[in-house]
Amino acid sequence: MYTLRKAGLAAFVFCLLSMVGNPASASPRPEDADNFYQSKDVNVQKVTFNNQYGMKVVGNLITPKSMKQGVKYPAIIVGHPMGAVKEQSATLYATKMAEKGFVTLVIDLSFWGESEGTPRNAVLPDVYTEDFSAAVDYLGTRPFVDREKIGVIGVCGSGGFAISAAKIDPRLKAVATVSMYDMGGFARHGLNHSQTLEQRKQVLKEAAAQRSVEFTGGETKYTSGTPHKVDKDSHPIAIEFYDFYRTPRGEYTPKGSSPELTTHPTLSSNVKFMNFYPFNDIETISPRPMLFIAGEKAHSIEFSQEAYKLAAEPKELVIVPGAGHVDLYDRVTLIPFDKLNAFFTKALK
Repeated sequence: MYTLRKAGLAAFVFCLLSMVGNPASASPRPEDADNFYQSKDVNVQKVTFNNQYGMKVVGNLITPKSMKQGVKYPAIIVGHPMGAVKEQSATLYATKMAEKGFVTLVIDLSFWGESEGTPRNAVLPDVYTEDFSAAVDYLGTRPFVDREKIGVIGVCGSGGFAISAAKIDPRLKAVATVSMYDMGGFARHGLNHSQTLEQRKQVLKEAAAQRSVEFTGGETKYTSGTPHKVDKDSHPIAIEFYDFYRTPRGEYTPKGSSPELTTHPTLSSNVKFMNFYPFNDIETISPRPMLFIAGEKAHSIEFSQEAYKLAAEPKELVIVPGAGHVDLYDRVTLIPFDKLNAFFTKALK
């Protein structure tokens, strides 16, 4: 059994935004939104491998049909937004980059999608970080991959997880983030440092109480995530995420999962983000290059700006004019794929 519940004021970006109303008030789908894009120029193969903790990670290995026998190719790992699955945004990025000649591997983070981990939707940033290194392990054993030329793209929350992995895994030779969320910074401070210490402590208190409930056999509760209904009075950020996760534009429920739980982490585990500091020591990734991409109008732009400020050279911050946070999930005319291609072509040459 499960219950959806708001925890304090900002355990997750949408915790403040779970309003109800008429779904018909959602914005029309942008004409250039193409989350489920498929390409005739690539091959897609479902793969599984274990992370260091023996947990099965499931991914899609996407390879260019133009690959030649005996040639080793550069590779890119792609991570999905926090609370999403590989079929939401990440596979689009992986497919587009495979069209440009890279071997790509898009993964479901542990506890989400088709990857293992119980309870489902648990928040464990260290394990998420490990999944990226496990993906490097896997790619390094493919005969058509140059193990010295592996990079990573992290979308939304996976931007922080990718940075966390790169800090301790020098095999990741280049890091790009898109619409990045620092889930640790957000959990502690909220957007634009709007959460007070007292509000933070209230979140911790509720999560600790829920641990006691679950330890004695009580029902699991879930928090935050994308609202299931919006109306004209809903917060713009709520509507922005609803338009992607709750409409045919980006809605996807893995087999065996439930749409009611899509994007909702467990209440008792979500506070683990408060111990997650992906930007600490980010400068040690240098001289490996970093690319930060954010929308000009994105509510999350502060995280890309902060990471860019703290990172050492070589680094680049690309601001996409007119784009919001979710725009860069799937709007193919806004996503700067040519920039990503140039970045990884140079970094992984």
